[in-house]
Amino acid sequence: MIKLSGVIITFNEERKIEKCLASLQNVVDEIVVVDSFSVDKTKEICRKYNVKFVEQKFLGYKEQKNFAITQATYDHIISLDGDEALSLELQKSILQLKSTWTHDGYYMNRFNNYCGQWIKYSDWYPDKKLRAFIRNKGEWKGINPHDSYKLYNPKNSGKLKGDILHWNYPTYSAHNQQIEKFSSISADSYYKLGKKAPIWKIIINPTWAFFKAYILRLGFLDGFNGFMICVQTANITFLKYSKLRELINKNKT
Repeated sequence: MIKLSGVIITFNEERKIEKCLASLQNVVDEIVVVDSFSVDKTKEICRKYNVKFVEQKFLGYKEQKNFAITQATYDHIISLDGDEALSLELQKSILQLKSTWTHDGYYMNRFNNYCGQWIKYSDWYPDKKLRAFIRNKGEWKGINPHDSYKLYNPKNSGKLKGDILHWNYPTYSAHNQQIEKFSSISADSYYKLGKKAPIWKIIINPTWAFFKAYILRLGFLDGFNGFMICVQTANITFLKYSKLRELINKNKT
């Protein structure tokens, strides 16, 4: 039977980290928390669960997660964010996996809680994530802050039953604040990659993002919160390209 390391990155997660740790403690053989010098009770709560607690200045989302993997004792990894937890069904699936692991990595669905409502549509479910994997069989990639774990051999993957439970935004204001932050990070990442922001992208991409999420992905079935999510999906797309255009114009020589 293989041994598992549960790996988490955190920053000021005192409100949610205990759910995460509690869901992992009977599933994995060690829990590694890489924390970006939280100033709340995150460290104190983690100590109660006898975790390996590593403090590391934030390197960027994918960079921090790749660093966190290096801190694990075991090669088989379960990766979560501090505001996520394993459902009971997923806990059972992972326990069974410890004696049946055959692939480089395993996908699982993520079930998102938005302002107290579990979202079933709106492009937010099943929200497939690869969070169980063998170290050195892949790495965290993507454009910050939208990172994802990519296997070097994508075909060698499986799927687990159960959900990652994700408590993302407790209020609309919290969502607005995160969109402002994430759109700036995305714009900066796009600028470094040399991407462009023509007017047509600023108009068409947000419109398409809303239509796809609200109509094609049935966001309207999630009621008002589904509508809010789809509006904000369009909003972050608009802000990302608008800020990218601003960066390009600001840095013209």
